[in-house]
Amino acid sequence: MNPRNIQRTVFKVSDFLSWQRIGSLLLSPNFQRRPVWPKGAKSLLIDTVVSGIPIPIIFLRERTDLKSLEPIREVVDGQQRLRTLIAYIAPQLLKDFKSDRDDFEVKRVHNRELAGKRFAQLPPNLKKRILDYEFSVHVLPSDTEDREVLQIFARMNSTGYKLNDQESRNAAYFGSFKTLIYELSYEQLNRWRTWKVFSETDIARMKEVEETSDMVATMLVGLHAKRQGLLDELYRRYDEEFPRRKEIARRFRGVMDQMDSAHGREIPGSPFSRKPLFNTLFTFHYDLAYGLGPTWKRAIPRPLPRGVREAVRRASDRIGRGQLSEELAKVLRGATGHLPSRRMRLEFLRELLTDVEG
Repeated sequence: MNPRNIQRTVFKVSDFLSWQRIGSLLLSPNFQRRPVWPKGAKSLLIDTVVSGIPIPIIFLRERTDLKSLEPIREVVDGQQRLRTLIAYIAPQLLKDFKSDRDDFEVKRVHNRELAGKRFAQLPPNLKKRILDYEFSVHVLPSDTEDREVLQIFARMNSTGYKLNDQESRNAAYFGSFKTLIYELSYEQLNRWRTWKVFSETDIARMKEVEETSDMVATMLVGLHAKRQGLLDELYRRYDEEFPRRKEIARRFRGVMDQMDSAHGREIPGSPFSRKPLFNTLFTFHYDLAYGLGPTWKRAIPRPLPRGVREAVRRASDRIGRGQLSEELAKVLRGATGHLPSRRMRLEFLRELLTDVEG
């Protein structure tokens, strides 16, 4: 296959519907994966289309039916995206439509305006927005053999990176807890960069999202060992519904604002720009504002003690000068998320605050 023969173009959602209607779209050629998207992923795709956000390129292979002499467009990559849209807009066009597999509704957490509504119930402007959405499409020439298609698949999936834990959660969950965590994390992007808590590589691989997940876990369950299993469980348990969503968001934003006001200029270059100590600083502030207990009535955060700034400054100075016991120095220097280490870091700040206040 000559790469110069690949046609790079755009097609609208309405184009794919037309091809499906006349039978010239082949959604499931032999080399394609079966449609296995969860309902949450389908819901998110509809919101993505309505929002006009780009999605990955669709790959087609164009061939000619030698009996009808009509073009056949085989979906090399993008079957699940296209099937989701057809199932939402015109399910009758899917000959193998199965209600338990293909039927879904847009979730409220993804798009309140579309939540629970069928395509036929949407106002004309939203229908038009969906039908006019344009996919970037690469059309492979008709002489592209199956083995070459499989090579394309292999190359597309050989990024050299194994999915980390947070990337795996991102691929597995689409509901209430996930959307809140990503919203909170992305809101803090400028702070993550300014405070130098995460590198650009960290951010590209969702490390700041994982840290936000862990800080929210502290709000939910108290001081804990950092375990991927715990984060997985929270994403799973609150995927459909997260009753504390609004209160968690309010508290998280408030604590981050408090930290910025108290230490924002001093965090970059300080020991608290390191992820384990930044986590401790957040826990320290959350404990001062609300306490590390499972109390979820809406509450006004307690005002910061006057000595907080000075206590954190003294902590930075003592860490920098090495004025610590050997055990404490090891814990503060390390990156472990073990519960005893986290407890010792938190007690270090609490004791300094007591000294300053005393």
